[in-house]
Amino acid sequence: MQQQDQITHHNEESTINAKVIISGSGGRILVECLLTHHVDHVFCVPGESYLNALDALYDVRERIALRICRHESGAANMAEAYGKLTGKPGIVMVTRGPGAMNAATGLHTAYQDSTPLIMFVGQVARDCMDREAFQEIDYRRMFGPVTKWVAQIDDAKRIPEYVSRAFQTAVSGRPGPVVLALPEDMLVEITTAFAAPTYTRVAAAPTVEAVQQLAALLSAAQRPIAILGGSGWTQQAYDDIRRFSEAWQLPTACAFRFQDLFDNTHSLYAGDVGIGINPVLAQRIKDADVVLAIGPRLGEMTTSGYTLFDIPTPRQHLVHVHAGAEELGSVYAAEVMINAGMPEFAAVAARLVPVNPLAWVGQSGHSGQAEAAHADYLAWSTPPTVAGPVQMGEIMRYLREHLSSDAIICNGAGNYATWVHRFYYYRYFRSQLAPTSGAMGYGVPAAIAAKSLYPERMVIAFAGDGCFMMSSQELATAMQYALPVIFIVVNNGIYGTIRMHQERTYPGRVHGTTLTNPDFAAYARSFGALGATVEKTEDFIPAFEQACASGLPALIEIRLSPEVITPTSSLSSIREQALRTQKMS
Repeated sequence: MQQQDQITHHNEESTINAKVIISGSGGRILVECLLTHHVDHVFCVPGESYLNALDALYDVRERIALRICRHESGAANMAEAYGKLTGKPGIVMVTRGPGAMNAATGLHTAYQDSTPLIMFVGQVARDCMDREAFQEIDYRRMFGPVTKWVAQIDDAKRIPEYVSRAFQTAVSGRPGPVVLALPEDMLVEITTAFAAPTYTRVAAAPTVEAVQQLAALLSAAQRPIAILGGSGWTQQAYDDIRRFSEAWQLPTACAFRFQDLFDNTHSLYAGDVGIGINPVLAQRIKDADVVLAIGPRLGEMTTSGYTLFDIPTPRQHLVHVHAGAEELGSVYAAEVMINAGMPEFAAVAARLVPVNPLAWVGQSGHSGQAEAAHADYLAWSTPPTVAGPVQMGEIMRYLREHLSSDAIICNGAGNYATWVHRFYYYRYFRSQLAPTSGAMGYGVPAAIAAKSLYPERMVIAFAGDGCFMMSSQELATAMQYALPVIFIVVNNGIYGTIRMHQERTYPGRVHGTTLTNPDFAAYARSFGALGATVEKTEDFIPAFEQACASGLPALIEIRLSPEVITPTSSLSSIREQALRTQKMS
């Protein structure tokens, strides 16, 4: 290493504060800023456009774990999963042009899921810009719609300023992704810069008036229900909201793919509000007089295609709590809109109790509502028997009864995820990683990030055959870093969700949804991982026990008939119903 490219620090005294000055190359100043903001993981695919920053990471390899991935989408999804699990920005580094475009799916997931993430992108040299140089892209125009902020650092002296703003922006208000472009010549420039302090999350808190309105609505409610969702939660907020629900005996549901925000075995838990919602729960929400939505955006998936609430004014008394002021009133004109971070709201809610709690619980008009809602959930989460030798419901029952509560369950998108969401019980804060954006290929890289972050916890990735093949190369990443994730691939030989919709809309005209797959167990073994195949229900337990005992990344392929498209419907029945409907029309 050249002496001039080493990081040096000194203080410059001023009349107010002592300023820390950092000297070195742009890449080394960048890495120093990552340490300032307590970054401990970086996910990347290396590229020559940010080689100096990669070299600087070498000197801090004991403090920042660098996880080299096999595709930029995997790296971005790992960073997004890190952000979900920790509440801190996940960090991904990619090279210019194709590398950045490959990572776009992870950015979109972070944006729709409100996950803090920062993507650093190598960029062409400053003297080559606006000439369509090799792999040149204007990232402001490319990523503006799916990020909170996109910028380019043209002056190495301003790296601490830009990085500080990136962290502040990613975590404050409604969390989300940020992109910073790094011209390669800027990264090798030797300079000095004033260091910025560690970022501080900024969030709004509930007003006294809003809390009073909420208390008045709850006190008069006959059929209330709470729906939890969104990001920005902490363990303390999780505990505070449980106490709040208990004080008011609120039936409490969780929004699409945020099922780990409330213990699913708790007597107040009412189920998940998302794709394939329990019809009884959907009706309960429609019939509610007070709906308290704490955290979710109330988007298409959580509202069953915007049918649970009338637009713009719901017939229920809607109280909407959200960290982003711009989200409140954007679709639904809630009666009470509370702009607050989840920890800030939950802390206030935990202290909000009925005037006479013991008397109120016995005399309240909604006595028995919570018990009925939980009973409906238990009935809905009882696995049915389906045709064929594999009972996915029984496999999920086994896992929910034998996994420790802190096990992390990951999945991407596809009909297979219905088995996970409906029949597994999430009992632990931050034990679910799944994209509300509906992105395929998410579960595998998310699980790898989770295992890297929490090596002591069991981590399982569910994927369909189509979903798995979109990120299967990251098995190599799991092997490289000795991360014993268990990958469960549900193989039905089709793009199941699309085939289901195809049969409903164009029955019998199957086109473009059939897949030819490898032997997934053999594929896993080719990486050095354990591979097993399950063709009947009783094969699963020994395969799973072998995977747990192996100490290796392990893949269990479950071969499921394409007929078993949902827990309650077959492809044939969907097709027949669609044909009958066509004949009647």
